Amino acid sequence: MVTPTAPPTPAPLSLAELHTSLSDPVLDAMNFLNEVVARFPDAISFAPGRPTEGTFEPEDLARHLQSYTNYLEQELGRSRDQTRTLLFQYGRTNGVIHELIARTVANDEGIEVPPEAVVVTTGCQEAILLTLRALFARPEDTLLVSSPCYVGITGVARLLGIQVRPVPEGPDGPDPLAVQAAARAAKQAGQRPRAFYVVPDFANPSGASMSRAARELLLAVAEEEELLVLEDDPYGFFVRTGEARPTLKALDRGRRVVHLGSFAKTALPGARVGYVLADQEVVGPESGRTLLADELSKIKSMTTVNTSAVSQAVIGGLLVESGCRLREANSAAVAHYRTTMDTLLDALERHFPAERQAELGVSWNRPDGGFFLVVDVPFAADHKALELSARAFGVLWTPMRDFHLDGGGTRQLRLSCSSQSPEAITEGIARLAAFITAQITGTAA
Repeated sequence: MVTPTAPPTPAPLSLAELHTSLSDPVLDAMNFLNEVVARFPDAISFAPGRPTEGTFEPEDLARHLQSYTNYLEQELGRSRDQTRTLLFQYGRTNGVIHELIARTVANDEGIEVPPEAVVVTTGCQEAILLTLRALFARPEDTLLVSSPCYVGITGVARLLGIQVRPVPEGPDGPDPLAVQAAARAAKQAGQRPRAFYVVPDFANPSGASMSRAARELLLAVAEEEELLVLEDDPYGFFVRTGEARPTLKALDRGRRVVHLGSFAKTALPGARVGYVLADQEVVGPESGRTLLADELSKIKSMTTVNTSAVSQAVIGGLLVESGCRLREANSAAVAHYRTTMDTLLDALERHFPAERQAELGVSWNRPDGGFFLVVDVPFAADHKALELSARAFGVLWTPMRDFHLDGGGTRQLRLSCSSQSPEAITEGIARLAAFITAQITGTAA
């Protein structure tokens, strides 16, 4: 008779034998923030760039779904069986609401692309992944990024083993001549600068925006240096002062711009629907001429297969209800974010008037819109300081060093005003001012 024995203790996996990107701090930045937010639920959080939930109602989802169903059957003439199949089955890899998206970007941004150039993705993060995987084929291919930079792009580049070269950002966004210099330096180093990633409007994390003249110069530089431009524009609607500026894609005449879009900020983040506008022609020895969108479809078929038809239907219904004019539909959100940014700036000014700013060495930028601004402080704004801020002062923010590739941002913190009420912002800045003052004077707990 065999005597049962205890199962052996499983041997742990060695991190050294997993992909090297898993040891990169960039990949841990988002997880760390989520963990801190969860551990301090009573702290006022200026950390995540979440959109406001002020106008969301669960009943809206059913209405959007019905609006899209009506659109299919009444406007497009689909039968009930065809509608059922579209909503309940696997669908077209590049998406089923591509025509509505093409109409919407034409109405809102003046971007004219054929529906076939639209790839509907599972959030903008998948759009980034598909685009980088398609474009970066050689070991020497290098991605230029405006620095500080959204960690979603640098994290994906790290996962894919793509070289990244930072381009320092100024108060008005990246200088096109600095992009050109970085491209030429990359070539001299034996690299092939393939594309430049930029958020031209109210960038995450800095809040900086490019002027129209800078946008046009960037496109000229891209043409001269044979660069593609990866334009990520989730915040362009949310203007606080001045007028909305044209997207790079709207100004693009040479098909240099691959436009990465999302409905997370302008519609419903929970739907997880994004898109790529990829109208560049691709020439192959056997396939002839196709669009870059068709090539992205091949990659998507091996990752997410297709984007949820139900999520697309919810967004599609919202687009139908708005007449494919999301800018107008976002008027209440634009007013909200204008108010929250004004409140944030006013509160900082109240707690740190000009003479106190000079005395303490504290300053900040004043974005023309969007969700984010950056505060300069005379101490290390690192994860340790963030934990102290949350535990002892009840306020959360984001260390800017997580967004820099060149060792910068060590004495800067990012504030997001998007998800808080004006009252919470006022109280949160009072707590933040107490934390900053305590750090400077050495009285922090």
